[in-house]
Amino acid sequence: MGLFDKFKNLFNTKSKDETKEIKEEKEDLVSYEEGLEKTRNVFVNKLNLLNSKHKKVSEEYFEELEEILIMADIGVNTVMDFIDKLKSRVKHENIVDSKDLLEIIVDEMFIIYVGNDILTSKINYVSEGPTVILFVGVNGAGKTTTIGKLAHKLKKEGKKVMMIAGDTFRAGAVEQIEEWGKRVDCTVISKDTTDAASVIFDGLSKAKEENYDVVLVDTAGRLQNKDNLMRELEKINKVIGKIIPEAPHETLLVIDATTGQNGISQAKNFKEITNITGIVLSKLDGTAKGGIVLAIKESVNLPVKFVGMGEKLDDLRVFDIEKYIYGLFKDLGE
Repeated sequence: MGLFDKFKNLFNTKSKDETKEIKEEKEDLVSYEEGLEKTRNVFVNKLNLLNSKHKKVSEEYFEELEEILIMADIGVNTVMDFIDKLKSRVKHENIVDSKDLLEIIVDEMFIIYVGNDILTSKINYVSEGPTVILFVGVNGAGKTTTIGKLAHKLKKEGKKVMMIAGDTFRAGAVEQIEEWGKRVDCTVISKDTTDAASVIFDGLSKAKEENYDVVLVDTAGRLQNKDNLMRELEKINKVIGKIIPEAPHETLLVIDATTGQNGISQAKNFKEITNITGIVLSKLDGTAKGGIVLAIKESVNLPVKFVGMGEKLDDLRVFDIEKYIYGLFKDLGE
C-alpha cells in the first residue's frame, strides 16, 4: 500500500542518514501510532475478523462493514457514501476477494477527508503584528490545556507567545492558565474581573506594544446559554478587531474526542454562534472511536488543525490526514 510503504521507508532510514526533518517526522508518526492505538485495536481488529469470516465480497460483507464503520463514530451519512463508493469500485474493478478490498478501504478513507475541498491544517499566521488565535469550546473540552501545549510548541519554534485568561466565568480557570504559564515559561495576562473583553483588551494592547508574535486567547464555554455566549463572543471579537484589525486570525473550536457524537453537536452549535476556522480534537488517545475526525469533516466541513495525542507537553500534534490514516489502519490485514 502506497501510504504504508511511504512511512515504512521512513522508519527504515538509517540513523546516520537521518536529517532533523526525518527525525521529527518519525516522532510525529510514532505519536499518531500510539495516540490511535485504542481506536486501531478495536476498529482494525473488527475489520480483520470480517475479512477472515468473509473471504469473498458479498452484500453481507458490506452490511457488517457498514456497522463497524458506524460504531467507530465515522458518521452515518459518510458511511453510506463510503459503502456506495466501495460497491462501485468492486463492480468496476471486478474485485472478488475481500483481501483485495483492504487497500481500497484505506484509499477511500483518505479521499473522504480530502474530497474536493482545500482544507488546510496550517495556522493562518500574519506577517506583521501579533497573530491572534481565539479558542472556544465547552467547559472540560481541554481548551486551557491545548493553549498551554500550543504555547510550548510555538515557543520551541522561537516565537514570542502570550496567553490571555479570557475565561473569567469558570472557577479556577484563571489559576489554571497561570499555572500553564509557569510550566511553559510564557507570559499570561489576567486580572480580577468578570469582564473577559477588558482582560483581552489589556493583553492585546501589551502584545502590540511589545511585539509578540502569537497571542492565544482563552474563553468561557457556556454553551447551555447560547444567547449569552453569542453576545460575549461578539463583544470579544469586536474588542480584538479594534486593537488588531482583521483579528482574530483563527478561531479554533476545541472538542473532547471522547465525547463522540456529542462533540459533533457542539461543532454545529458553535459554528452557528461564531466564525470557526478550525477544530482541535483533544484526548484522541483516550477514545476507541477515532473516526470522529471523518465525522466532523462530514458534519461541519471544517479542518482539524491539531490533535491531542497524550498527556505530555509535546503530545499536541499538527493534524496530518496521511499520518492519521496510517495510525488508524497500521495493523490492517495482519
